[in-house]
Amino acid sequence: MAKLDPAQYVREVRQEVAKVTWPTRKETLVTTGLVLALSALAALFFLIVDQIIQLAMGWVFGV
Repeated sequence: MAKLDPAQYVREVRQEVAKVTWPTRKETLVTTGLVLALSALAALFFLIVDQIIQLAMGWVFGV
């Protein structure tokens, strides 16, 4: 079993964090904007599909 060494663990974590390529502010904003836009588009799509299904069920069941 490996020996637990908190100091070595912290050193290794810092080394790994240094290897991370962090996104720029612009990349983060563009990605966030795309996520929001596509979420709104998906919401609109499902709203339209839901309305069509509601109309179809009303027609089928005569409600």
